[in-house]
Order: sequence, then C-alpha cells, then structure tokens
Amino acid sequence: MATRTLLATLAPACEAATGAALTIESVGGVDAARRVANGEDFDLVLLAHDALDRLEAAGHLLAGSQVALVRSGVSVAVRAGQAHPDLSTESAVREAVLAAASVGHSTGPSGVQLLALFDRWGIREALAGRLVQAPAGVPVAALVARGEVALGFQQLSELIGQPGIEIVGPLPEPIRIDTVFAGAIGVRSPRADQARQALAFLASPATAEAKQAQGMEAF
Repeated sequence: MATRTLLATLAPACEAATGAALTIESVGGVDAARRVANGEDFDLVLLAHDALDRLEAAGHLLAGSQVALVRSGVSVAVRAGQAHPDLSTESAVREAVLAAASVGHSTGPSGVQLLALFDRWGIREALAGRLVQAPAGVPVAALVARGEVALGFQQLSELIGQPGIEIVGPLPEPIRIDTVFAGAIGVRSPRADQARQALAFLASPATAEAKQAQGMEAF
C-alpha cells in the first residue's frame, strides 16, 4: 500500500515510455505475498525486498529478476489539532511513545521493525493494551484521524495527503526505519520481456521526482 499512489502515478508514464500497459492492483503487503504464495499468477510483484526474497526462494518469482525501486521511511502522525511530540532524539521518541494513550502501527515490515525497536527499548510490556495494529490494507492514518490511535507510525507515503491528521516528522537517524520496495517477475509470466522493461522504467531516473513527491528516495 505504501507504493499505491506512486505506482498509480507512474503507470501511464511507464506505458508511454515502454509501450507496455501496466495495470496495478494495490492490496496490503501481507495479502499480496499470500496470493503469490498461493499460486496466483502475476507478471510483476512489487513488495518489500525481504518479502520478494522469500517468494523467490519458494519458486514463485523469476530468479535474479528483483530490482530495487525506492527506499521508504517511517514517519509519525497525530490527529489534526493535537500537540506534536518531540521526535528530535531517540530518547524523546521513547518518552513520546510511553506517554501516548495508544500507538498505531502497520502489519507490514515497518510495523515489525517498530515492535522490534520497542523490544530493544524494553517497553513492549509497558505498552500492553495500548498497541493498535491496523488491519491489513487499512492505513494507520485512518485510525489516527478517527481518534482511535493517539500516535501513529507508518510509511510517510501512506500519511501524505491523508485527511484529519498532521505529520509530525520522521524518526531521528539512530532509529530510522526504512523499507526497500522492489519489483520482481512472476515465474510463469508470459510477458517477462515487457515486465523487465516496466521494471527498468520504474527504477530509472525519470521516476525520481515522482518518488520524492511521495516521501520516498530513489536509488
């Protein structure tokens, strides 16, 4: 879902540049990986690189076809009109988390890394009953906007432009949480050559501006 808006923006440009029509279905990463693992055929699969590694190892993706597309960082959001916590240092973020009435995170790789951070801080137990995992395909921003979550952590691209929230900012460098999103070719794709052309375009310098507009970094 973190790449949904970006890919919707780039699909027409991809067709114009390569002649290959790119039709994208955006679902939660957990659902996408499960569908591929269950044998559903796709020409391209666009997911976090570690999820693609697992799918390739299981024989669902063409070996060696993975191409890194963007690096996406986690930011923090609060409901519109609420006070912005200090995120300038690791200790400040830790205190903000401990002070929050509830903390929202995703089902995706950024959520997994966030919980690992809480474990490293030794505060997971103290947060029992206050951690809210957004259902697959549901943005954390929606929970924040409805007041169901006081402090929301998610990919910046999934927070940008969402109503009812204010983006406080990214996590400081020592605890920055990044996800590399990549693309790979389905092992049974009958359009592997076109898929390679599409991946080459999605990774090209021509897409850098669109990626930056979505809060992502191009490679």
